Amino acid sequence: MSDEYTPKIAMSIQAHPDDQEFSIGGTISKWTKAGCEFITVVITSGDSGSNDPSKGAEYKPELAKLREGEQLAANNVLGVKETVFMRYPDGELEPTIALRKELTRLIRKYKPDTVLSGNPEAWFYGNEYLNHPDHRAAARAACEAVFPSAGSRLVFADLLAEGFEPHEVKRLYVHGTDKPDTWVDISETIDTKVKALQQHASQVPVDEVEKWMKDWAKEDAKDKGFEYAESYRVMIFKKEEEHEK
Repeated sequence: MSDEYTPKIAMSIQAHPDDQEFSIGGTISKWTKAGCEFITVVITSGDSGSNDPSKGAEYKPELAKLREGEQLAANNVLGVKETVFMRYPDGELEPTIALRKELTRLIRKYKPDTVLSGNPEAWFYGNEYLNHPDHRAAARAACEAVFPSAGSRLVFADLLAEGFEPHEVKRLYVHGTDKPDTWVDISETIDTKVKALQQHASQVPVDEVEKWMKDWAKEDAKDKGFEYAESYRVMIFKKEEEHEK
C-alpha cells in the first residue's frame, strides 16, 4: 500500500554512519518536513570503513570522528532533531542482551511513535551483496528492543529505577525486505536523500550516488503510481492510530 502516515516522533536505529541515508533518507526528509521530530541512533562508529593500505589501526579513532561529522552533516540535511552515537566497534557487532537493553533505554527516553530498522532476516541481496553482519545484528537488537522490551515493565526492570518507564512503539518500519507491504512516495525528497548521502564523502563516490539512489528508488516505485519510493514491511502495533497525521 502507499503510505501517507506521518509519526509525531520517529527513531532510526542503524549499524553504521550512512546506513540510514542509503536506505530511508527520503522517508526521513518527508516526515521531518511534515513536522516529525526525528532521532537517529548509530550503533557503531564506522571505524573500520577504510581499505586504504596506508592506514592502520591507529587511523580508527580519526576515522570514527570523521564519520560522526559526516553523519551530523547528513542529519542536518534531512532535518533530524537529535543524533545518538553509541560507538560500538565497527565489524564486531552482536545482538547481545546488553545492546538490546541500551536500545530499550533510548526508546523509553525518546518515546518514538515509530522506529525504523533494517531487516534482521536479510542475508543475501541478489547475487552481488552479502548483507553486513553488523546490519543484521543491529536490526535484530532494534526489533527486540521495540518488542517486547520497550513496552514490558519488568523486562530490564532496573531501568525503572533510572526513571525509564515502559513505552509502546506504535509502528515498526523494516527496510531491506524482499517482501515489502508499504511504499513511501519520496518523489519530492529524493534530491534531499541524495544530498544527505553525499555528505558521507569518505565512504561513497559523491558524483555517482545520485544515479544509484534514483535507480533504486525508481525500481521500488514500479507500478505504484509515483516516480520514486522507499519500501518497507510495516508492523502496526496500535491500529487505532492508523490515520493519525
